[in-house]
Amino acid sequence: MRKRKGSADHDSSFTGTLLDDSSDLKQCHKKTDAASDPGASATAMGRRYRRGGLMWRLRRILIWVLVIYIAIPVIIKVCPSIQAKLVFLNFVRVPYFIDLKRPLDQGLNHTRNFYLQPEDGINIGVWHTVPSVMWREAQAKDAAWYDESFHSGHPVILYLHGNAGTRGGDHRVQLYKVLSSLSYHVVTFDYRGWGDSEGSPSEKGMTSDALFLYQWIKQRIGQDPLYIWGHSLGTGVATNLVRRLCDRGTPPDALILESPFTNIREEAKSHPFSMVYRYLPGFDWFFLDSITANDIRFASDENVNHISCPVLILHAEDDTVVPFQLGKKLYDLAAQSKSLNGHKVQFIPFPSSLGYRHKFIYKSPQLPNILSDFLSAPHPHM
Repeated sequence: MRKRKGSADHDSSFTGTLLDDSSDLKQCHKKTDAASDPGASATAMGRRYRRGGLMWRLRRILIWVLVIYIAIPVIIKVCPSIQAKLVFLNFVRVPYFIDLKRPLDQGLNHTRNFYLQPEDGINIGVWHTVPSVMWREAQAKDAAWYDESFHSGHPVILYLHGNAGTRGGDHRVQLYKVLSSLSYHVVTFDYRGWGDSEGSPSEKGMTSDALFLYQWIKQRIGQDPLYIWGHSLGTGVATNLVRRLCDRGTPPDALILESPFTNIREEAKSHPFSMVYRYLPGFDWFFLDSITANDIRFASDENVNHISCPVLILHAEDDTVVPFQLGKKLYDLAAQSKSLNGHKVQFIPFPSSLGYRHKFIYKSPQLPNILSDFLSAPHPHM
């Protein structure tokens, strides 16, 4: 019995020795395989290196994005003139390569291009489009004929465009064509610093240019109707202009505001470009105060309390540049204005389903009827 037990112990010990030797052999084989296959080892190291390199690149990108995110408001605060350029965007000239001296190239074959001087050293480019019923007569006519055409009895619209682009922007040209087909004269221009007009942009300068053009037209049409139409940033210019005229006791026949806002601070806060900074602590101090520092206000919400003429507001519900609620808010303020008491104040919303957004209200087939009803004037078929 003792012999068997010793034999069993011997066998167990022998078996354990064999297993240990087998394990050692496996480890040895693995080391031998690794040593004999340097490519596998290099591939594993390469994967680890690539992973580490990718993470490092992502970190670098994230750091740069963070640096830029922080730097932009600081730069704007230190150099507020940059914020003024972002408000006006007069350096953005779209479409490019357009010859503003040739409105014919934009399909306006009944339009005259000319230049006026609102003050010494400042020349601004102007277009005068006659009603489409006069287009045949307008061919190859000179300045004298166009001046005389103001006596045709057709009403005149002074159009004040928004920021960016020029008087030759496509959506603007399309609106001129619509208004011309409705038998309106359309006079439009580029503010100082825009298009081929000289000078540098400012709210005061834009308003002065608009006032100069208004008076220039008024001298030629006498008592014929003269309406002011502003779009986007041009609505701020329009309410500035009309407030001045009303303060003088010479209000225009009507004011039409397309895609308006209440004031530039509220518009800047609502603009899509401000989305990434809107909830940043100090947003007002960094961005909005920089606008005010440039003496840019465009306070239409204040101006409506000094305006005394009919006001029509047009706004698309899907406008992402000037939110619909700002136009509605301006209307609510105008409807409560004591100075507008007794004057027609109307708000026309355009449903999102129509897709007119910020600058395509001219496409509305209802626009002729809207203008006719508001201005109480018949219009021909488009």
